[in-house]
Amino acid sequence: MYSDEDIRRLKWQSRRGMLELDVLLVPFVDEAFRQLPLDDQDRFVKLLACEDQDLFAWFMQRAVPEDPDLARMVKIILDRVQPG
Repeated sequence: MYSDEDIRRLKWQSRRGMLELDVLLVPFVDEAFRQLPLDDQDRFVKLLACEDQDLFAWFMQRAVPEDPDLARMVKIILDRVQPG
């Protein structure tokens, strides 16, 4: 289980300095992270360790992560902002 301090740290790590990533990741931490199952929370932490250019390509749907854990997390985040 992630503590409030852990979540503050994750929110800080979600600020990537690239607007396209910031508008996806920061609100996700604020609004959805706590409701995720622990496995998905761990996947999100793993996602934050990735390079910005990879994250950008995945979230702009120009590429798909080879790692199924990362692909799942990208889909969860995209589904949240693109319902339907």
